[in-house]
Amino acid sequence: MVNKEAWKKDRIQSAANGTNPMVIAKMKSGYAAIGDTQFLPGYCVLLPFHPYRSLEDMPVSERKDYLFDMSLIGDAVQDVCEPRRLNYSIYGNSDPFLHAHIFPRYDWEPEERMAYPVWQYPEVKWKSERYQYTDEWHGKMRERIGRKIVELMEEAYLSQNIQK
Repeated sequence: MVNKEAWKKDRIQSAANGTNPMVIAKMKSGYAAIGDTQFLPGYCVLLPFHPYRSLEDMPVSERKDYLFDMSLIGDAVQDVCEPRRLNYSIYGNSDPFLHAHIFPRYDWEPEERMAYPVWQYPEVKWKSERYQYTDEWHGKMRERIGRKIVELMEEAYLSQNIQK
């Protein structure tokens, strides 16, 4: 029997070989992916092309593209989901490879949660089947975010070429 979630064991390699179903778009520095959990609709992750341990391990020449791509994902999520604000996070404490989280934050969140990092939400928000990504519930949003990412990349890189 084939394990449908084997891609989770190496998210970066599975993105590279086309078996990571969460990938939204290939970017200049890595892969934009929709988050496994969607209790904050539009949550995305940026995976680099190589499994660096941390941002400091990434060559300086690649960092600016990585951080810029992270901001483009945020712009796309902002446009599609219209959150109150966005939170950007790079940790690497649980998963031992560089990846950036882009969390939309909403006015409808409980007031006691709004001033704190999303990691302080209860485990049920992260693990419950109710909040896990599904194409049925989140597919259209994912498609719109993906289209917006591509549009923003085209605009950004076209303007960079014009300025050279």
